[in-house]
Amino acid sequence: MTELITEQPAPQTQPMLETERLLLRPFGLSDAKEVQRLCGDFAVADSTLNIPHPYPDGAAEEFISKQSTKYEKGDGVVFAITLKSDGRLIGGMGLDVKRPFHRAEIGYWIAQSFWNQGYATEAGQAVVAFGFNHWSLHKITGSYFRRNPASGCVMRKLGMVQEGLLRDHITKWDRLEDVVVCGLIKT
Repeated sequence: MTELITEQPAPQTQPMLETERLLLRPFGLSDAKEVQRLCGDFAVADSTLNIPHPYPDGAAEEFISKQSTKYEKGDGVVFAITLKSDGRLIGGMGLDVKRPFHRAEIGYWIAQSFWNQGYATEAGQAVVAFGFNHWSLHKITGSYFRRNPASGCVMRKLGMVQEGLLRDHITKWDRLEDVVVCGLIKT
């Protein structure tokens, strides 16, 4: 009996994306302390579903250490959002890919001192284009707490349209939250 041995493809390395003001790159363990500091801001954690408050020691390292495998498997990508001018970390943005359905969900956070400066929209445009072009996705979705209209504004600027409102859908810190669901279909 003969076994066919096939060579496994080499793991893919996550690329960097560049915009006018930003460099989106993979997170490294050297970012962990700054991630903990920025995500430890109550306002940042309060506007997201998955960022805890207080932000526990070791959580950033655990999160960062899982990202390269996630990318290599094609299950998603997370970019550190940095300023091109000085390399400063200002946020994170990623796609959680659902391959069988040819879609992904976008998620992001921006450090509070960088809110309302267009950084989430600028990074989002690059990440959405990456999802459609690199993974040939058909659709990218996103969701936000209804009480956070700034996030909804980012999604609209990315071309997403509201597809639904899920009332009292999530419990965040013992508070029921309405969640707005948006989507963008590749044209």
